[in-house]
Amino acid sequence: MKKISLIFSVCFVVFACSPTKKEESIQQNKPIPVTVMALQQESISSPIQASGVFTTEDETYLGFKVGGVVQHVFVKEGDAVKAGQLLASLNLTEIKAQVQQAQILLNKAQRDFNRAKNLYRDSVATLEQFQNAKTGLEIAQQAYNAGAFNQSFSEIRASQSGFILKKLANDGQIVGPGTPILLLNGANKGNWVLKIGLSDRDWAATTVGDPAEIRLDVSPNESFKASVLAKSEGVDPVTGTLWVTLRLQNAPQAKLAAGLFGKAIVTPRKKINSWVIPYDAILDGNATEGYVFVTQDGKKVEKIKIHIARIEHGKVFVSGGLEQAKSLIITGNAYLDAGSSIQIIR
Repeated sequence: MKKISLIFSVCFVVFACSPTKKEESIQQNKPIPVTVMALQQESISSPIQASGVFTTEDETYLGFKVGGVVQHVFVKEGDAVKAGQLLASLNLTEIKAQVQQAQILLNKAQRDFNRAKNLYRDSVATLEQFQNAKTGLEIAQQAYNAGAFNQSFSEIRASQSGFILKKLANDGQIVGPGTPILLLNGANKGNWVLKIGLSDRDWAATTVGDPAEIRLDVSPNESFKASVLAKSEGVDPVTGTLWVTLRLQNAPQAKLAAGLFGKAIVTPRKKINSWVIPYDAILDGNATEGYVFVTQDGKKVEKIKIHIARIEHGKVFVSGGLEQAKSLIITGNAYLDAGSSIQIIR
């Protein structure tokens, strides 16, 4: 019994210490056995996954034409409003004083003009005096019109029927001209859109009209058809991403609200040239770049840098770096260094 145990122990030690075929090749400076795959670009259209928040196409920030003290905001967030409804107003003390001042100056200019007209008709005033009086009257009239216009915009009325999404000022607050006071949208029209942030590569791959599928956390078992409505023309300064707007088809009105989170899968119609390689072929990689071993002659290897478009289900879509490569090392690369000798086994 002891003899059998001793034999088994010796066999185990010999097996554990015996090098593998690849390790023997490294130790003896022999070519390392590897497997390769031929590299060829493919025209692919890979789905783009992204997330964002819901809004409507007609979101509008409402503010006063002139600055002043907010007299009263008549609505609160979530209120439904009708087109033309009074939403907020300014304290009119200063504005009315300016309009009255313009009215007084207009009345004076009118008297001066009438006087100059009569004197000119009687050849007492010169043509220049008459023309100057007329110009003064026109200037005073335009100043009054501007004051009356500003007074008419010292209150905010709903530009459309919809809902108040945000209330950005309160009673007694001092605001400047154009300062947003309320955010209004026409949610009752059903024109919902989902704004998603994309990387520069994904943004470039999408075009207006591309089909998409949207899912909501409130309805995880349902999906809704959509399409790309618009693309941003610049990078968002806050998020550093590019925006794409998706418009829902037959939006579920009862399940949507502004700011609700949604997930989208966009299927670009425009195909791009890419290499599809196994995930195991990559060394020292991350989400955007990595390194692989390639061979041109089947005898020596090169280590090159690649640009990764995306990784899906164990496959890596490479957008650049393999232009000059012929064959990719897909197994045995863990034993390789730049310039290593190889033996292709299949």
